[in-house]
This record gives sequence, structure tokens and C-alpha cells, in this order.
Amino acid sequence: MTTTDLPDRAEIDATVKLITDHAPRVFVWDYERDREQLVTLYNRGMASQWNSVTDLDWDTDVDPERLVTTAKHPNAMVELARDAAEIPGSPFASWGDKEFTVLGIEALKAQLSQFMHGEQGAMMAAAKIVETVPWIDARYYAATQTMDEARHTEVFAKYLNVKLGEAYPMSRFLEEQIVALVEDERWDITYLGMQIVLESLALAAFGSMVRTIEEPLLNKLLRYVMSDEARHVAFGVLSLREYYEGLSGPELKDRQEFLAENTLRSRSRSVDPQIWERMDVDFDAAVPSLMEAASKRGKSAYAGFAKSFHSKLVPNVRKLGLLDANDGYLRRLWGEAGLLEYEFADDTGSDYATYDEVAKDRAAAATASG
Repeated sequence: MTTTDLPDRAEIDATVKLITDHAPRVFVWDYERDREQLVTLYNRGMASQWNSVTDLDWDTDVDPERLVTTAKHPNAMVELARDAAEIPGSPFASWGDKEFTVLGIEALKAQLSQFMHGEQGAMMAAAKIVETVPWIDARYYAATQTMDEARHTEVFAKYLNVKLGEAYPMSRFLEEQIVALVEDERWDITYLGMQIVLESLALAAFGSMVRTIEEPLLNKLLRYVMSDEARHVAFGVLSLREYYEGLSGPELKDRQEFLAENTLRSRSRSVDPQIWERMDVDFDAAVPSLMEAASKRGKSAYAGFAKSFHSKLVPNVRKLGLLDANDGYLRRLWGEAGLLEYEFADDTGSDYATYDEVAKDRAAAATASG
């Protein structure tokens, strides 16, 4: 193919996705640094930048089987499949430890793949914020976040490629969420969806994996990514709280309904049919035994993760004023769903400094060398 030839439609569809962004781009002529909290966050963001090449030891030997079998907590999908194996007629009935270990590896690859795709989506969203937010301090910080998200995408892609093997495609659920955020003409919806909802989701997912995985390279990679993500949530809280103070009741109702839709609607986030395809298991045949096993457990295998997610999301939304706007519309909905128990948990808009593992490691290294 010459440099003037374009790839055919099938190749384009396999490698890129085109998204139409309807938000207007703006220049900002007011360069006054008058938002002190954002200035502080920007300064911390610059100081806590880390190098994906020199700060992570890529020579670390990673054995995928050992990574899975030495985890402090068993993978929820694997445990569900083990329970399903006890059900007559289950496609897992003939499985032994080898098959369950392979399933654990595939589940980990699938999860890290969604992390990778999500970080690229976050990079696109942060770049959009740079171009659309009307405050210079917010633009400066969003630029540092764009760099953060690029680095996150890079390290997850490298870990998958070098240490684990073939990645999984982006899940339909995640793709729909990110495309909707990038396409929306309201810049604050990109903020709200990415900085508050998806970044809170990411913090919960990364934190759950950090507490489980002992493999040193992946553990450190996740700790450093979490350091950045906590600042990103704080960025959303600081910026949107100011903006939402000036919105009308109907405008705030739109944002409340957006949050309700993205927290209360039932979605299948954890079961990826492609995992079963790679395991040569008919997904439709597996579903009944998996559902029966889940029912016998009495509670969701992912209840702990959901609790972690909501304990970060709900207090941050309260600080935005969206919990009680419109006579407590969102408070009623979340109260009925049992989410208000997290209302006064530590909000990431205030405690992001406690996540700064980069600063902690640098201080420890300085102490050891001094």
C-alpha cells in the first residue's frame, strides 16, 4: 500500500472507531490563576508524574499461573464457575484445577484489557476537557491528566503484551459509556461521567486488584495508577462543585438523572462471553449453571466491589450538591437502593493525598539513601 492509499473499510473498522464530538472548542483569554485548590492540585499533579520506563521494573519475571494461584483472594468468576461445576449437567463438571487456573488467567487478561481501553477513553475525555472547559486552571490540570491517561494506557497495554498475552476487545458496556461522554455537547457531562463515575469505578477496581495481587510489577503499576486517578476524581469535584452552583433546577435534574442511570440500571459488567469462547465453553449453555450457583451463594460475588465503588461515588456527589438538589430527587432514589450508608465516607475530593503512592515511594527512597 502506498502512502496515498487508504485502508479498506474492514481494516478501518477493525482498528479504529470514529466518534463525532458535538462540544464547541473555546479559547480562554483570562489567564488569572484564581482557583487556589485547582492550582494546588495542578502542582501536585506535576510533582507526582512518574516514568513508565524507569519507575517500573519491566525485567520482572511474571508467571501467569503463579500470579493467579498465589492471589490473596480467589477470582470471583473462578469461584462462581467452581460452584457451578457441582451442578448436574454443568459444562464445568469435568474441569480440574488446570482449567480453573486457565480461567483465572483469562479473567485477569479480560479485566486488564478493560482497564487499558478505559484509560484510552479517559485520555480522550481529558483532552476534550482541555479544549472545552472555560477556566484556565482547569485546562492546565486537564492537560496533566491527559498525560496521566496516556501513561496508564501505555503500561496496561505493555503489561498485557509482554507479560500475559493477547488482550480482549473493549466491552460493549464500556464502549457505550465512553462514546456517549465524548459525543455529548455539554462539557460538564464529560467531567461528571469520567471524573466522578468512571474514575470512582476505576479506583474501586484497581484497589480490589491491589489487595489481591502479590506480583510486584503489576502491584506497583496499579498503586501508581491509583495515585493519579484519585487526583482526577478530586479535579472533577473541585471544578463541578463551582459550576453546579450556577445551574437551574431543570439543569441539575438532568445531571441527577444521568447519575441515576449510570448507577442504578442493571448491567452485566463482569461476565464477558469472549472469556468462555477462549475456554471452548458454550456461553449460552454455561449461563444456567452459573445463575444457579450465584443464586445459591445468596449474594453477589461482586458485592464487595460494589461497596467500594459506591463508598467513593456517593460522598463525592454529595459535595457536588447533586444529592439534595430538586428536593432530594437523587437522595430518594439512592436511599431506596440502599446507597446512602456511604454518604459520609471519605470523599476523594479531600483525601486524594492519601493515595499518593508515588510520593510515598520517593520519600522512602530518599530516607533509605540519606
